[in-house]
Amino acid sequence: MSARYSATRTSLRTGSIMVLFTLVFTALMASTYSVTRPAIEASKQEAQQRLINEVLPPTSYDNNLLADTIRVGPTAALGMDGAARVWRARKGGEPVAVVIEGAAIDGYAGRIELVVAIGRDGRLSGVRVTTHKETPGLGDYIDPKKDRRKDEPWIGQFTGATWTGVNTVEWTVRKDGGSFDYRAGATISARAVTRAVGRITAFATGRLDALFTAPAGALLGDES
Repeated sequence: MSARYSATRTSLRTGSIMVLFTLVFTALMASTYSVTRPAIEASKQEAQQRLINEVLPPTSYDNNLLADTIRVGPTAALGMDGAARVWRARKGGEPVAVVIEGAAIDGYAGRIELVVAIGRDGRLSGVRVTTHKETPGLGDYIDPKKDRRKDEPWIGQFTGATWTGVNTVEWTVRKDGGSFDYRAGATISARAVTRAVGRITAFATGRLDALFTAPAGALLGDES
């Protein structure tokens, strides 16, 4: 047996073992994913429901919001790179409110993602920041979990506001001549969120009928 033949045989054997290992590993990963996927999806849905309950009273609707969802975008007014989710609340089949994703792209440390709940009458029932990188202990008060004033969190001031009730130019912080408070030393974070909430509210208020009547799962087009 020549040395060349022996080397070739060894290489083929090694290659076969590697291919077999790859196939087995891939099969195990696929099997693990198929087993854990339902739990992962359930966890995601639970997280979404908890978030919705923070901005919209659970007693105000009786439908399954997680199934009554559409997407909008990409839309400049919402600040999203891709499509934004819109959850639709109904009671007795009648429209009650929408919970819509959006983002401020001009935070002190970058993007600030949030959700806004807007009633059928255009009145906000809640706003929550979902993702941000604002300075800990300074600008992160935009997140009620980080806000030191638990009795009166900064984000709570949007509850009850309406686009028609606040002059367009006043949808910013008081330092800029607006209607909304901010915390000293961290104006940029508050300004970014306030203006984003205004844009999202204006967008949704002017399209509530379309948002409610679109079929579940639909993707509404770019309305930038």
